[in-house]
Amino acid sequence: MGIGSGAGELATTEMVLNIGPQHPATHGVLRLRLTLDGERIVRCEPVIGYMHRGAEKLFEVRDYRQIVVLANRHDWLSAFANELGVVMAAERMLGMEVPVRAVWARTLLAELNRVLNHMMFLGSYPLEVGAITPIFYSFRERETIQQVMEEISGGRMHYMFNRVGGLKEDLPAGWLSRVSAAIAGVRSRLPALREMMLGNEIFQARTRGVGVLSASAVHSYGVSGPIARASGVDFDLRRDEPYLAYPELFRDGGVGRVVTRTDGDCYARFSVLAEQVSVSLDLADACVDRMRSLPAGPINVKLPKVLKVPEGHTYCWTENPLGINAYYLVSRGEKTPWRLKLRSASFNNVAVLPELFAGCLLADMIAILGSMFFVVGDIDK
Repeated sequence: MGIGSGAGELATTEMVLNIGPQHPATHGVLRLRLTLDGERIVRCEPVIGYMHRGAEKLFEVRDYRQIVVLANRHDWLSAFANELGVVMAAERMLGMEVPVRAVWARTLLAELNRVLNHMMFLGSYPLEVGAITPIFYSFRERETIQQVMEEISGGRMHYMFNRVGGLKEDLPAGWLSRVSAAIAGVRSRLPALREMMLGNEIFQARTRGVGVLSASAVHSYGVSGPIARASGVDFDLRRDEPYLAYPELFRDGGVGRVVTRTDGDCYARFSVLAEQVSVSLDLADACVDRMRSLPAGPINVKLPKVLKVPEGHTYCWTENPLGINAYYLVSRGEKTPWRLKLRSASFNNVAVLPELFAGCLLADMIAILGSMFFVVGDIDK
């Protein structure tokens, strides 16, 4: 039973409300089974699996070249970053040293991909709370960056540009100049988008103090990425266990820095995302400058026709736009992995929802859910 039946009080019964699942033609299908006492959420049960493709089993029957085409799809907003973990795991097992040009080019493309991911959420989250205009601004910036990503890879979402040993091919002539122009354009217009939302009193009223996620809950549920850093958890693999060219970018005097907040509410999560775009633009600019000074050389390592990874195992994790993305690779010396386990960021970020929603008002549910920045394919794999 709900509220007591004393004088002047209304007796109520708990009600179960299903949020979703939505139509399968949408980008993602997530169902929340809410138990309500009046307007307040008592329990929340995320129901997942509607998009499950069995990607981890599909990995086991494909060689290391073919896996890349599957691995970049679970988080379709972070395709380049998804590819990185697979090829880096294989390279580590092979003891392969990747050409320096490929290292810096990978870092550049990973940060451009991060901007694309964050811009999607910076535009779509305001829609959840009734603001339509920001998505037009954010998509203009997405298209600016998307243009140079599409030029180099040929793909808009699934780039398929990483290869074991480096990248598919070298940079097009004049591409670095076009990247610099794209970065400068986005950087010049970014303050307007940030002020439009972060300075808006209606947006602040809907997000400040709403959906507060504690640092202890972050640790308990394995939450990572911008959501964790908005709760004061100062952890970023690019700085704390660096890979690619990040050791140089995040060392003392480098342009890299980790953005954190302490409030842990919806506003803090949005604020972290907005500032991280500026950081990624700085990192991308530094990569462009470094690549201009590199001498001509190979962009990849020549591989045998049949690529076999030595027997053994490794765990390769990267700081994806939405958080920690990791692959646990087990090889028996064949051309296909014996096991390739995927740890996706969105799964853990959504696992904390039952604790986050308990006691919240139903009216705040969408604002909280949208601020958790997940991709449903990344949950279901």
